[in-house]
Amino acid sequence: MDSKDEQFLKTILETPSVTGTESNVARLVRERLGNTADEVQTDVMGSVHARLSGTSQNAPSVMIAAHMDEIGLMVRYISDEGFISFTTVGGIDAGLMPGMRVDVHCEGKPLRGVIGRKPIHLVPADERKTVTPVNQLVVDLGMSADEVKSKVRIGDTMTFAVGFEPFGTHMAVSRGFDDKAGVFIAIRTMELIKEAGGAPGDYICAATVQEEIGLRGGITSAYGVNPDVGIAFDVTHATDYPHIDKEKFGSIACGSGPVIARGPNCNPVVTERLIASAEAEHIDYQLEAEPGVTGTDAGAIQVSRGGTACGLVSLPLRYMHTPTEVISLDDVDACAKLLSRFILDLDEDVSFVPGM
Repeated sequence: MDSKDEQFLKTILETPSVTGTESNVARLVRERLGNTADEVQTDVMGSVHARLSGTSQNAPSVMIAAHMDEIGLMVRYISDEGFISFTTVGGIDAGLMPGMRVDVHCEGKPLRGVIGRKPIHLVPADERKTVTPVNQLVVDLGMSADEVKSKVRIGDTMTFAVGFEPFGTHMAVSRGFDDKAGVFIAIRTMELIKEAGGAPGDYICAATVQEEIGLRGGITSAYGVNPDVGIAFDVTHATDYPHIDKEKFGSIACGSGPVIARGPNCNPVVTERLIASAEAEHIDYQLEAEPGVTGTDAGAIQVSRGGTACGLVSLPLRYMHTPTEVISLDDVDACAKLLSRFILDLDEDVSFVPGM
């Protein structure tokens, strides 16, 4: 990954996009693909659909869906003393929150706050081993109640006040890799296809919204775009660190390449062609067993309209839904290379009907 791409990845990761507030990341997607895509549209949900036209009218169209929204917090109540009670947007472990710094995204400049909890000295001994519920935590903005109430409204969102940082050997840590890393990969896939002279069929980069609360943008994008092939791109759990049961969760490692899902949510022809593309490009890849409907946009894409040939490719991720999600930057590049090869290889004669 070159420095320009790394800076763009950092920018979209650090641009707040708690579910329902994805518009600033959507703007960055439109700007990045403005000179690459032949058409860029944003639907009423807020999902961005950038289309690169194919070289053949009869080749299958492919949509890659990656969601722009990130987990976060939402203001629920402001006390008479100016402390903010909040709820979660998406799945967040309450045990991670005490002591974290947050940014409150209100009108104007974000406000820095801290999530406060009674210090251990004041916590009864029988409560010290339990997780403090979210409804017993507050955000302290260090302002008077009048100041807080003049600046913050019920329903404002908050993100953890952390950003992107490379570390180790080709590794990076940030909030929001789930799934803004996927958005970056879907964008890079289009750029690689354009550099290669175009694919036979149309490629649609779909940066979707509201995945974290029920695949909502994936549902509407799959219906609205109506592609012949839909690839959901998301993150998946890396299991390459201590205390993860590989016999239960499989063996997935950061730095070992893209993860291709196998199971009923994935069209077998799509899956095998993804594997063939990885092997043709000499890309290390990993397989993941998905015995049911996945918790990704693939769950929506597959059953859209009369059914869509669907695949799922994922980026290995440590510590999902925490402020310190960890990925391999080499895996990011490999994912874009795999997906671009898959799309470039789709010709007019391919059939996605299983067994035919």
